[in-house]
Amino acid sequence: MKPFQTLLSLCLLFVLVSCQEDSFKTKIEYPVLPETSYSYKPNWGGMHSHMVGQDLGITDAGATLGRVLFYDKILSIDNTVSCGSCHLQSIGFADQARLSDGIDNQKTDRNAPPISNLYDDNLLFWDGRATSLNDLVLQPVRNHKEMGMENMEFLVAKIKAAPYYDELFSKAYGSNEVTSDRVADAMTQFVKSMIGCDSEMDRLQVSGQPLSPQAEAGRNVFFGKGSCYNCHSGPDFNDRGGFFDPFFPPNGGGFGWAQDIADIGLDKEYTDVGMGVFDQELVGVFKIPSLRNVALTAPYMHDGRFATLEEVINHYDSGINKSPNLDDVFKSWDTGETIRLGLSEEEKSSLVAFLHTLTDENYMNDLRFSDPFKK
Repeated sequence: MKPFQTLLSLCLLFVLVSCQEDSFKTKIEYPVLPETSYSYKPNWGGMHSHMVGQDLGITDAGATLGRVLFYDKILSIDNTVSCGSCHLQSIGFADQARLSDGIDNQKTDRNAPPISNLYDDNLLFWDGRATSLNDLVLQPVRNHKEMGMENMEFLVAKIKAAPYYDELFSKAYGSNEVTSDRVADAMTQFVKSMIGCDSEMDRLQVSGQPLSPQAEAGRNVFFGKGSCYNCHSGPDFNDRGGFFDPFFPPNGGGFGWAQDIADIGLDKEYTDVGMGVFDQELVGVFKIPSLRNVALTAPYMHDGRFATLEEVINHYDSGINKSPNLDDVFKSWDTGETIRLGLSEEEKSSLVAFLHTLTDENYMNDLRFSDPFKK
């Protein structure tokens, strides 16, 4: 870049930050934090009991800083959107809109996936384009539709201009220096700490506390006739393999069995290529989402096309399309045609009741994960 262009860029950045500082003086909103920091040590339990004692590299000061950054709208170019705008704690850190509102009245390209128990996930976003939380956290910030902060120097300058960050960065990192790496690390710590494992299903696993008769019948459908476990096993119900209900042994898998991805036959002709943007063989393939708190996280699928769990179940029961890359698990082994489960209305209702047992109410009300800017 020529010297004049460099100087011009620096001058523009100075002007923009100066404007931000003037704005702070007139309408600054400080986060409200407890005098003694919350403990962000994971509350391992339930189907995550095997993780007790595991160190995720989370510090209380780091996660506290990450919490403020997660909810701070100054991370968007026009101070209107935060990560928390599209990930609402009351509904499992999902968004009740099919497509979320971004800057300048723009909409996101896909439905906002819920956030919980992502501490060891290496396949993130619907198309799996991020392989770690550190890689994930700033992508929405940079996205031109979501938060629009494409210039990381400007992001750092805006954060420096907010007076409440000096102490937060000093506590987390030993100095008040703000860098994009520190921003990403703090947000990663916060998202890593967002763990919920106190649902009815967790309590069944740990203490044998029984489910209701209807939910128990739904569990039988989930691990039996419905074969839902083929894609939704494991402690977070998003694995193709691993933990299975002990009463129902696993079956074999099909395309994508080694990875938690699948084409589930939403369309005969693809309206979204999904992971196909990276690999032509994966056109129409998407990440398999966790079912934790699924009763709260409507609408469903990458485009939010299904408004209710009943609609989702009806799709798997009788609405699967024979798309080009349809996963083998949705095909009849002898004819290759799409399967039809033939669930009765009673079985469908029972399955919905079981899915409600995956809700962790404590997670939705945990103050550690709440919005510190809320009055």
